[in-house]
Amino acid sequence: MPQDAFHIRRSVAELNALLVGGKINRISQVNKDELTFIVYTGKSTVKLIVSANASNARVCLSTTEKEPLAVAPNFCMLLRKHLQNAEIRAVRQHEFERIVEIDLHCTTDFSESDRTLVCELMGKYSNVVLVEKGTVLGALKTTSLVDDTHRILFTGAKYVYPTPQDKASPLDSEEILKRLKNFMENRSGDLDKETLAEFVFGAVSGVALPTAREMVKRAEKENGSLALCLSPSAKTPIWKFVGAFCLNEPNNPCVRVEKGVITDFFAFPVDGGVATPSLCKAQDEFYTKRETKKGFDDKKRRLESAVKTQIKKINKRLQECREKLCEAEKAEENRVKGELLTANLYAMEKGLRFVELVNWYDEAGGKMKISLDPLLSPAKNAQKYFKLYNKQKRAKEILLPREREDENELSYAESILSFLAVAETDEDLKEIETELTEAGVLRAQKAVAKKNKKETPIPFREYEHNGKKILVGRNNLQNERLLKIASPDDIWLHVQKYHSSHVIIFAEGGQVCDETLLYGAKLCAYYSQAQGGDKIPVDYCKRKFVKKPKGSKAGFVTYTDYKTVLVNARLEEN
Repeated sequence: MPQDAFHIRRSVAELNALLVGGKINRISQVNKDELTFIVYTGKSTVKLIVSANASNARVCLSTTEKEPLAVAPNFCMLLRKHLQNAEIRAVRQHEFERIVEIDLHCTTDFSESDRTLVCELMGKYSNVVLVEKGTVLGALKTTSLVDDTHRILFTGAKYVYPTPQDKASPLDSEEILKRLKNFMENRSGDLDKETLAEFVFGAVSGVALPTAREMVKRAEKENGSLALCLSPSAKTPIWKFVGAFCLNEPNNPCVRVEKGVITDFFAFPVDGGVATPSLCKAQDEFYTKRETKKGFDDKKRRLESAVKTQIKKINKRLQECREKLCEAEKAEENRVKGELLTANLYAMEKGLRFVELVNWYDEAGGKMKISLDPLLSPAKNAQKYFKLYNKQKRAKEILLPREREDENELSYAESILSFLAVAETDEDLKEIETELTEAGVLRAQKAVAKKNKKETPIPFREYEHNGKKILVGRNNLQNERLLKIASPDDIWLHVQKYHSSHVIIFAEGGQVCDETLLYGAKLCAYYSQAQGGDKIPVDYCKRKFVKKPKGSKAGFVTYTDYKTVLVNARLEEN
């Protein structure tokens, strides 16, 4: 639901009832678009979020904990200077626009003043401006005289409200009727509810399309039919119903839930809606979910990009290594040429470009054509081939271990990519990011000092089946730790010939039944590179048969005495 004026009106009423008389105790900024105000209301302490993000612009209360920026930006410092300990006098909506104004009474040891925090919730044009007596003290997003804009927003400039849209006010029934008549004259065919809702959305300011649909639905119900909504003789024709709905519709907030996921919020009941105690609560739940998902998607995309870049580098390095190895494979041929030339020096003279000699290494007794440098003597040509042989032999000794090392690096990087593919929460990504940083794939971020705050270890994915606990690793580091906590007789599982999570079924001194073993194998297949496939081979054995080679990468193991079970790796199977 975009933040339309209809919803802002009801949200402002909630905030005004709760925050008036409250004092601002602390101000912080969590990102370039979002400010947090900690307000003591006299009864409790609440967190007020003011966001100017293009997709998530809002002013509402929140319970979500977010880490503030390590260094407060200039606008945040300005607000701390002017609004620390300020008393909230009113929270109101400017006319019927998407603008929230918070009136504040600010006192210091030497002065008193009244200031207003103007929150413009207008999509990509959203902004937060601090105003005193009509003059801008500062803005979250500033403009200058050289910018091509109708509004000047910098310290000392006169504050001017954004230019209103070319739409009718919902309270101006005559203007709405005029636009409706013009709309009807310029169209043909029957009018349906969706078309009328689109007209209301396009012609009336401060009304989003979902709100317009609800208006049309209610108007049709009140008047008896859609046709009567357009009749002057109707009980409440649509051009009058719009204003009445905006002013008088009670606040009955809810969130729409689809397949267990919050997809929208409303100030009125809707199909699939779950009632919430307040509109602020509905907004907080919706935007927190959306921001969490966007943050997760962005982080996952960034990590995947880093890993794919690393894989590309390793592949390029591996290709160059294999090309050199291919050249080095000619070492034996060059040795043979050197020996043939040495054995036939008496029959050659300087200046030859090539020579054909009997190859006694060939069982068929054939001849070998050997290229020569005409500037060198036959003896030096033979030495040239021996030197090339020795060089290629040494290169092969160096390149073969390097090839194995690059292959291991590639396999390791691909395993990380497979874990990213099945990652579902931010917890899944946290340790993968740490792993990539330790591996040098990502640049380490500057450490921020945290007092009295211990790093909480990321938990394993945990399941239970027939009373047996099953743990699934989220990444290579967790796979490593999982092996350390398992007992020798616990069951270890891994997908055959694919990168996958390690799975441990805790036997706890007993036997693991076939059903539990099959369940663990399905989990293993689902959290693997083979996710979504059929008949995936999953190897399993006791933990005591799993070994980690010394010096190997995190998550790499060898195992023996195993058996294999075929399972499906689709989500519905789990």
